[in-house]
Amino acid sequence: MTLEHPTYSIKQASEITGLSKQVLRKWEERYEIIIPERLENGYRIYSEANINSLLRVKRLVDQGYTVKQAALIVEKEESSSDQSSDDSIWQTENSFQVLNDYVLELLKEGTNLSEVGMNYILQQAYHEKGLEDFIHTVVIPFLCEIGSRLEKGEWEEYQEAIASMVVRDFLVQLRRNYKYRDNAPTILGACLPNELHEVPVMLLLLLAMLKGWKTVFVGATPAEGSIEKTIEKLQPNRVVLSAITTVPFEKDPNLLLKLDQFAANIKHTSFYIGGPGTYKFLTECKVKLRNIQYTDSLDEILG
Repeated sequence: MTLEHPTYSIKQASEITGLSKQVLRKWEERYEIIIPERLENGYRIYSEANINSLLRVKRLVDQGYTVKQAALIVEKEESSSDQSSDDSIWQTENSFQVLNDYVLELLKEGTNLSEVGMNYILQQAYHEKGLEDFIHTVVIPFLCEIGSRLEKGEWEEYQEAIASMVVRDFLVQLRRNYKYRDNAPTILGACLPNELHEVPVMLLLLLAMLKGWKTVFVGATPAEGSIEKTIEKLQPNRVVLSAITTVPFEKDPNLLLKLDQFAANIKHTSFYIGGPGTYKFLTECKVKLRNIQYTDSLDEILG
């Protein structure tokens, strides 16, 4: 099942981009950023390319460009068919990733709090793209947009919570139904205690499964001691810990040092940790770990 390149009304374009209908009309009339097609009744119809152009301009305006400057940059970028990575503003100044139809549809349904709609689109995208492409081109861009919109106040916390929950539940089902060899090596993933953001660990485990690993997931904000007890019982080949926020370390400043000491006693398991919260804590507090390695590379973990 595929989306047949859907088009969007001005109301839907507003929901997806976070720009008001008045702003969309103003940008069209004053700056000619995009010229949407018109139906016989005069209603505007926006394409995937139109939506992405609007999102590019919006991202640049958020970074301090005027609308006119942003429109010129986008026009230049879109007119260049052979742009190298060295001079691409999207890779250097705002790292914009073009969003495909699936992500745009997810943003529309997420704005309207439609769990059924988001689930349907996730299923379509997964069946068409396969797991790895689905993660990299649909799930991660969607989650990044969710985070960006929450941070800028374009989405409320309840919208972020529902959309993230739908993605999480879908990924849980994928992991549970995935087949692996009986003799596959085991990787255990866990959030640190008091860390609620579990989706990054789930994505890592799904990608590890594609490389032939059996996965175990402890979950968000595990109870104190549950990570250690699970590791002692299962004796996994790899352990990956995650902290997206610094909350776990604010609650227990000695948490990492205790886990590092525990890791020293598990001889046949390699321990890794990642996440922005971990990096901030390690650098600001100058904590040195002896038995747990910080990394943001899946290849390094599985290598």
